[in-house]
Amino acid sequence: MAIGKWIGGALGWILGGGVLGAVAGFCIGTMLDEAINDSSNSKADNSTGNREQDSYRSQNGFGGSRPFEEDRNSFLFSMLVLSSYIIKADGRIMHSEMEFVRQFLRHNFGTQAVSQGEDILLKLFELQKQQGHYQFKETIRKSCVEIGFHMNISQRLQLLNYLVIIAKVDGIVSPEEVAALKEVARYLGLSPQDVDSMLNLESGAKDSSSIEEAYKVLGILPSATDEEVKTAYRKMALKHHPDRVASLGEDVRKAAEKKFQKINDAKERIFKARGL
Repeated sequence: MAIGKWIGGALGWILGGGVLGAVAGFCIGTMLDEAINDSSNSKADNSTGNREQDSYRSQNGFGGSRPFEEDRNSFLFSMLVLSSYIIKADGRIMHSEMEFVRQFLRHNFGTQAVSQGEDILLKLFELQKQQGHYQFKETIRKSCVEIGFHMNISQRLQLLNYLVIIAKVDGIVSPEEVAALKEVARYLGLSPQDVDSMLNLESGAKDSSSIEEAYKVLGILPSATDEEVKTAYRKMALKHHPDRVASLGEDVRKAAEKKFQKINDAKERIFKARGL
């Protein structure tokens, strides 16, 4: 079935139960129902489709050819679940935010993953509508608890980084989006300062306030001592090191490298200003 092309039957702990398992069941179940309704082709057609799916799975690492595919697909599904909450935080579904998700899917999982991931996101919007704001908020909270149990802090930070990028992609981060990001961060066992840090990662070196934003990236005040600056950087470097998300795939690792470079840039601006 089409959904197998990127889920690959390897949602792992998500399908093992809990709130995320129930959410996955809702999304995937309705999609499979639709696929079944459309699957009135002959056995020959099904056989061809299966061969094509097997080929796709083989080429893209599904079906066990990559040892960490389970972690990778779980990370993707978690991102979609939390993205559905952030995207609707301000009461609107922006085209630019949806397009970012499409590009993410296309770049990281191939063009055939785009429609599947988008369908899941739309099902999540439907679930949010069915449950209502407060019940869906509790679904997000419980989902984050499960995610926090299965992902290390670096993976959770990378997940948060994607959510921050989604919130920023339309050029305006509303107060509602900031509140939702900090809410999700707290549920994931992260801090509001992690959100503030990532919101300031995009500042350019030529910005007149870039040195102030550099301090925000490291989560410290300009009044911090040199030793406090160095300590803050070492903690950031340890948590955000790209090697700690390597199990999620090379493309996710490269995204973490870009984030890590921006942290280094912030550190260099501070060190230069202080003559360190």
